[in-house]
Amino acid sequence: MTLRSEKTKKRLADQRGFTLVEVLVVLVIIGLLGLLVAPNLVARLGKAKGEAAQAQINTLVSAVDLFYVDMGRYPTSDEGLEALVAAPGGDANWRGPYLRKRQALIDPWGNPYRYKAPGQHGAYDLFSWGSDNAEGGEGDARDVTNW
Repeated sequence: MTLRSEKTKKRLADQRGFTLVEVLVVLVIIGLLGLLVAPNLVARLGKAKGEAAQAQINTLVSAVDLFYVDMGRYPTSDEGLEALVAAPGGDANWRGPYLRKRQALIDPWGNPYRYKAPGQHGAYDLFSWGSDNAEGGEGDARDVTNW
């Protein structure tokens, strides 16, 4: 037994751990790498949300056009995009819902898509004001529209 416990003690003594300084150096290096990578990730996230908003607007345009085929008119500004999910005034020609989820009416920044009929740019205008939820803007704050 003494031989075995001496071998175990010797093995444990031969093992070496990291010093506090080594661990701190590694943490500083990881932090510096994070500082270099983080701005690129944030910029890509903003661009991805803008692209997602454009794809969602294209889907909403298709749903509005299907509404038009069934109803013979576009939803009014008062009915809004809600008319794609629930029948406006119980109209018998409505064959919706034209969207599977009510969440499709919300842009990637958590704001409702805006709809005006008649629009300034066509029969209707469908748009999101981007991340700042204000008209105009650049980058991820730019407006995303159907025109």
